[in-house]
Amino acid sequence: MSQGVRTKPEGSGQPLSEAYDTALLDLDGVVYAGGNAIAHAVDSLAHARAGGMHLAYVTNNAMRPPDAVAEHLTELGIPTGAGDVITSAQAVARLISEQVPTGARVLVIGGEGLRVALRERGLTPVESADDDPAAVVQGYGGPDLPWGRFAEASYAVARGVPWFASNTDLTIPSGRGIAPGNGAAVEVVRIATGGEPQVAGKPLPPMHRETILRTGAKRPLVVGDRLDTDIEGAFNGGVDSLLVLTGVTDGPQLLAAPPRHRPTYVDADLRGLLTGQPEITRKGEGFCCAGWTATAGADRLELEGEGEALDGLRALCAAAWTAAGDGSCELEAGKALARLGL
Repeated sequence: MSQGVRTKPEGSGQPLSEAYDTALLDLDGVVYAGGNAIAHAVDSLAHARAGGMHLAYVTNNAMRPPDAVAEHLTELGIPTGAGDVITSAQAVARLISEQVPTGARVLVIGGEGLRVALRERGLTPVESADDDPAAVVQGYGGPDLPWGRFAEASYAVARGVPWFASNTDLTIPSGRGIAPGNGAAVEVVRIATGGEPQVAGKPLPPMHRETILRTGAKRPLVVGDRLDTDIEGAFNGGVDSLLVLTGVTDGPQLLAAPPRHRPTYVDADLRGLLTGQPEITRKGEGFCCAGWTATAGADRLELEGEGEALDGLRALCAAAWTAAGDGSCELEAGKALARLGL
């Protein structure tokens, strides 16, 4: 097992909102789903902000410009300015601006957020592969993005025009369930052209750089619901993370997480910002959290005890991650998770 591999969620003797100066919050699946606030999000963020924590909203969704996102959050009861919102559109626009001349034309396949971000960097959005673009950029454009937009991207990419993507999230949570994300749209162009885009969004470094540049965070805590974007992005940036279970990640995925997908902390929802985190201790071959003890057997994870389900999940994480080391835990966990109702 490599040095520094996380083998259990960490504890914290003070509320996370006091231990960190800035929360870098994902939006979809963390603050809202399908446009509606997730339970406890509004009150939790209000208390964290009142206690002095800076709140920044960091989203891979490139469709809406920051002022529209801020307006939406404010309408939900979370007072937010445009400067508190960082999008993958901003990150990819900076990446493009570093590789093409000022004023260059960029073919946009996506929403208004991409166009606003490109103009902010002195670039000119265009709509057709026939407009002689210096780059192609692809971002989430909503469920009604016309199929012909993918054709425009494919024509340009096939000619050798540099191709960029705001992010490659395959799915996005909605009020009706899990829907295809920008990554699914990127795959359409990849299949048509055989090309490979430069990607800016989480979990890659351009997004983390954009976030730190815009927030000035000194002790940031990444808060997200996705292991392969939010948590891996924190891992790549060398900062701590809080996984909340209000989005796409479930118990089996968390237990099977490889090192780059293992969060520093795990909590049910954003109320986790306002509390400390329990310590997980080793007892013989087991790992104890509150009233639960988890162990890794020959072919399955075992769980004994009683108490809050979340504490049982934390104990199971410690047993699974320790057993997996550098890899992913393949031990059967269904019976243990069923005890927790997960």
